[in-house]
This record gives sequence, C-alpha cells and structure tokens, in this order.
Amino acid sequence: MNFKLLSTLTFILLVFPVSIKAQNAETLLQNMDNLMSAPKDKIAIVEMTVTNKYEDEKVREAILKQKGTDRKMYRYTKPEKKAGIATLSLPGDIMWLYMPSFGKPIKISLLSKNQSFTGTDFSYEDMSGTPYSERYTPKLLKSDKPDTYMLELTPKTNKTTYSKIVISIDKKHNYPVKMAFFDKDKAYEKLATYKYVKKGNYWYAQEVLMEDLQKNHSTKIVMKNVKFDQGLKDEEFEVEKLMTN
Repeated sequence: MNFKLLSTLTFILLVFPVSIKAQNAETLLQNMDNLMSAPKDKIAIVEMTVTNKYEDEKVREAILKQKGTDRKMYRYTKPEKKAGIATLSLPGDIMWLYMPSFGKPIKISLLSKNQSFTGTDFSYEDMSGTPYSERYTPKLLKSDKPDTYMLELTPKTNKTTYSKIVISIDKKHNYPVKMAFFDKDKAYEKLATYKYVKKGNYWYAQEVLMEDLQKNHSTKIVMKNVKFDQGLKDEEFEVEKLMTN
C-alpha cells in the first residue's frame, strides 16, 4: 500500500466519522426544535403545581397563547392574588413582565432571565421558547437507553445561565424525554422530565416536571384544553395587551 493511499484511508477513518457525528447531532437538535415549533399557533390552559422541600403545594392556573417560536404570552387567572400577572416573549429574545401592582409592563433584562419565572422552578430563559439550535452547539453522546439519543449542548454565547444541557431525545418521534441543566459552575442544577402526547398532527408536552436539585423544589406543568392553529395575529402579542384581561 503506497503512502498516498494510506493517508487517504487514515483521513476517512479518523475525520469522516467525526463529521457524521457532528452532522447527526445538529440534525437531531433541529428535528427536536421542528417538532416543538410545528404548530402555527397554540392556545391552552396551563396548570402549575409548585412543591417546596416540605412537600407543601401551591396550584396556579394561566392562559397560554403562542404564535410560532418567538411570540408567547402567559396570563395568570388563579389564584386570585396572582390573577392578572402576565409575561410576554417577543422576537429578538425580548421579554416583558406585567404585574397589576406595578401598573405598567416592565422589560426583563438579560441579567434577570436567570431568575425564577413568577416563583416557579423554570427561569424566564426556560420559558422563552427560543429554539435550542439557535442558542446551543450540540454534541452526540452515548445514550444509556436504546430508545433515546443523547446530546450535550454548550452555549454559543454568554446569553444563557447554563454551562451545558444534556438532552435525551426519543428516537422514534424526536421529542425531548429529559433535560439535565448545569449551572455556570458546572454543577448539576435542574432536571426536566417530559410527557409528550399527540393531538391531530402535532406532538406537545402535556406534562413537564422541573426539579431544582439544589433547592429540593419542583414545578409541574400540565397543559389542558390545547388548541392548535387558531389564526392568532401578531397584534395579540403587543406589549399593551399585557394590561388587558
């Protein structure tokens, strides 16, 4: 075997598999994003159960309206003391918070997006809806289960509070099964577990359990009365709409 042929084979064996893995990782993450953002829009009732380390529970209810991936509004309806509180996500990674006691919407800064989303175990960043493929670079890992792929995501910029996220993705349907979140100190911070179901043409997360492993605290989200493709207009996601019940 001559030197030129040996060099070519070495290149194929060492470099090409790495390229395939990188491409597969990006494709897998993009497929997950595509599944999560498939509906043109969505309306649902969201029930949130917040449980502290003493196992005391607080139940809340909100109305969710979402168009595409970058327009999303939550408005609390229960309990009475939370009613009227609303958040709005807009294109460009912009977020607004409205609390009736403030009297006007407040823009949420980049530094505040790591804070708790209205007292839950989700951060404002978690609830933004921005596709993961836009924010993270994926790497394919060896999965511990035969029916899932495993990806390690590292942030593309410093506009995130996580050092990495490890995702398990269902091989057959491309939806996330679990997400492990690591803080800036690379400590295991939170674990999200998903239960996806199909309605019509779309898969959606009927239940999400977010556990804060450092605080021994959790929040469970249950989606009810989900309706897709209702013809929502951009005008329904204007900042002024936050003050309208």
